Amino acid sequence: MDTLKIVLTVFEVIASVALILVVLFQSGKEAGLSGAIAGGNADTYLSKSKRGSLDKMLASATKWIALAWALLTLSLSFF
Repeated sequence: MDTLKIVLTVFEVIASVALILVVLFQSGKEAGLSGAIAGGNADTYLSKSKRGSLDKMLASATKWIALAWALLTLSLSFF
């Protein structure tokens, strides 16, 4: 039982670090007021589509890693 708790804790730490990294790698959804003033429309169509696909992948990864983290946290609460 002790070994299982250690293994689940290690997986939860890995999931926590992965979740932090995935969230930090995502770009902001809007530039806000500073983007409106500075004119943040310098992106071309190709850079937007590449960033969009990367953001979609990161958003999907965020959902799955967060689900794994939540399940690991719930399972650790029973041990």
